[in-house]
Amino acid sequence: MSVGKVIEITASSGKSFEKAIEKGIERAHKTVKNVRGAWVKEMKVAVTDGQITEYRVNMQVTFLLDD
Repeated sequence: MSVGKVIEITASSGKSFEKAIEKGIERAHKTVKNVRGAWVKEMKVAVTDGQITEYRVNMQVTFLLDD
């Protein structure tokens, strides 16, 4: 039997939503073990002078707890 836990994180990138997601997962993996998946809840952008300057995502990351 496995037991999981969910944490919520926010990540950003100046390039794309995909890069923001990758960055968030990589960072979560450095902090917690056994990351198994993520659900992207929100996608936002920061805009300056009519141009997108930052892509942001809010995610719920699931990881398994050690026995």
